[in-house]
Amino acid sequence: MSEGKEPAVPGRRRPPGPAPRVVWIGGPPGAGKTTLARALAHRGGLRLYRSDTLTWEHRDRALAAGHPAATRWEALTPADRWSAPPAALLAMSLHAERGAMIADDVRALGPGPLTVVEGTPVTPDTVPDPGRAVWLMPSPELQRRRLAERGLPEGVHTLYTLLLADLAARIEAHGLADRAVTVTPDATPADTRAAAEALLAGPLAEGPAATTPEGRRALRRAENEAVATQYRTYLARPWTTGDPETVPVSFTCECADPECTAQLTRPLGTFPPAGGVALRCH
Repeated sequence: MSEGKEPAVPGRRRPPGPAPRVVWIGGPPGAGKTTLARALAHRGGLRLYRSDTLTWEHRDRALAAGHPAATRWEALTPADRWSAPPAALLAMSLHAERGAMIADDVRALGPGPLTVVEGTPVTPDTVPDPGRAVWLMPSPELQRRRLAERGLPEGVHTLYTLLLADLAARIEAHGLADRAVTVTPDATPADTRAAAEALLAGPLAEGPAATTPEGRRALRRAENEAVATQYRTYLARPWTTGDPETVPVSFTCECADPECTAQLTRPLGTFPPAGGVALRCH
């Protein structure tokens, strides 16, 4: 992607040095990105970057840069945010701007295992090499069903539907339909993973990967540290409610079993565990 096409976000970080090896997983909310990314990372001993864990840090960067949509979003009440017109909802989501921030974040990770990057802001405009990317595209029927299961407010549901349409248009504009996996209501996570693995076979085989239990546990602990930071950064905002000590949070099991993707619910205040003991499902 050329510099001229990058979203303008003043104050972006541009880390020096080479970027680590990466595979990219994009798709709208409700596509199954996190399930796929977690399975690939845990099975392969790979580093996982989930854009959701950086949501509030990205918003703070945009606020510090004086980004008007970010400033407007923070100034509105929650009710007013989600009742905004569709165009304003999309702008205040910082969808395009966060893609550029993700690219910076990934570059800053430095050497390490192959990194699985997943998130809705991962778009064809952000990914430097589409041959290392896949987009999960749920059918409208499946997205409606999955979003209904989450019990989302109407405004959030509207934004997530807009993000599906926006990403579909970007994929078409870049001629990348062959890098998209259509996820239908009868598709299982195993079906989706097999289709994605076929498209990413070359980069996944390149590695590098963590091969020892200690290395795998370190990667999983880093995932959990990112989740804890996500919640703490959110709860520090003046308009949020919730006790940072007792709020329940879903953490990844750190048992280092390549087939384990178990999630363990713990009070945020108990992480990290005393003495650095691993969070384990058994």
